[in-house]
Amino acid sequence: MKKSFLVLGTSIVLATVSCSKDDKIEPVKATEVEIVNVFSKNSIAQEDTVVFKVKATPGSSFAWTVNGKSVDAKDSIFKFVSNDLGEHVIAVTASANDKKASSQTNVTVYGKYKFGTFVLNEGNMTSENGSLTFISPLGKVTDNAYFKANGTDLGNVAQDLYVHNNKVYIISQNGKKNAMGQPVVNDGLLVVANAETLKKEAAYDEELASLSWPTHIAVLNAENVIIRDNNGLYRFNTVTKALTFIKGSRSAAKLTMAVSNNKVFAAAGSKIYVIEANKDTLSYGWDMKASVSGLVKAHDGNIWVSTTGSPAKISKINYRDYSLIKANDITTGSLSSGWGATPGITAKGDTLYFSGAGTKMYRHVFSIGSTEFMADAKSMIENANIVYNNIAVHPLTGEVYMNTIKGYGMDYLNNSCAVYNFSNRAAVSANYKNYTKFPAGIFFTYNFE
Repeated sequence: MKKSFLVLGTSIVLATVSCSKDDKIEPVKATEVEIVNVFSKNSIAQEDTVVFKVKATPGSSFAWTVNGKSVDAKDSIFKFVSNDLGEHVIAVTASANDKKASSQTNVTVYGKYKFGTFVLNEGNMTSENGSLTFISPLGKVTDNAYFKANGTDLGNVAQDLYVHNNKVYIISQNGKKNAMGQPVVNDGLLVVANAETLKKEAAYDEELASLSWPTHIAVLNAENVIIRDNNGLYRFNTVTKALTFIKGSRSAAKLTMAVSNNKVFAAAGSKIYVIEANKDTLSYGWDMKASVSGLVKAHDGNIWVSTTGSPAKISKINYRDYSLIKANDITTGSLSSGWGATPGITAKGDTLYFSGAGTKMYRHVFSIGSTEFMADAKSMIENANIVYNNIAVHPLTGEVYMNTIKGYGMDYLNNSCAVYNFSNRAAVSANYKNYTKFPAGIFFTYNFE
């Protein structure tokens, strides 16, 4: 009898071998293994290690193979690690008392950056280009990840990123010039890279030279990359390299756009614009009657909207006909997005978080209309003096991430990306210190289609 046990979505895989009693190899009992995370079946990231274990009669010998080829592993434990993308067949044969038993399973290796959390860094606008920090599901940090993958930098003052069709699009404000207008060496205003490996696939700078400080990006497809700058919204075709202004989109806010149902939703003061593929004019626009501080796609495809009127509100908008589903007044805390460029709200399911770009975090459960204070980062994290862009909630774990810096000048190098767990009581579950460089935003790969 042969058995194979696979613990899904963790860095530990248990393969076991057993035979009948006549084979004199002891039957195997399943071993309890702690599940670290659940993300995808039978798969691991590049550079991660999968541990296979075999339990058999003492004195047994073992022969391991990967994709049919023998490997240098002779005992009951085999540690598999690979940078080769795709499916791998892991097999083992146990031998004892002239008897043999075999077992095998498949493991798919995906790109290191396919699943996890990106922190996009502006860098220093006069002396340092943008960069990308990556936090794996297991909490391993890769600093300056884009540079390590390519040997080149992102553009000056990186501002926003979007993941679509296994590509990551990263927009910067200044491209190949710094804030003083001096030339700097980097990959330009817009970089397109493989979302799993971060290997650069395309870069654009001169094609976008007419833009005035681009800040945000949303992608419907390769022919419809929507970019926001000081003048409004543009449709950029990465195939033909045509850049087209979207009529009626002036005054589009310096704020993250939301994408749902193959439409882009963009804030503009108290208004919300809708942009569709292959159209050079707005498809729709409506007035929320108060300043919009955040647009976020909800789990059901509808759109969360935060406004800072009197009273402040969190509203849910139907993504099909743009009707108001429901609006809740917010009288505790602030929905302001602050001076930054990220939404004033962040959502997981029916639960939203906000901090008004300050250190005090609040939670709002939309279905029952309740709002409560959760924690003040200043009392939990050393040198949490300035919140640099807004908080973001992890769509799987429900943990809330906040970037803080000690101050400006060289104090920006004293920083934290702290992770807060509010499931029981407010607690810091992780604190990644001194990795960021004026963080433009926190982006979870799971939020993108």
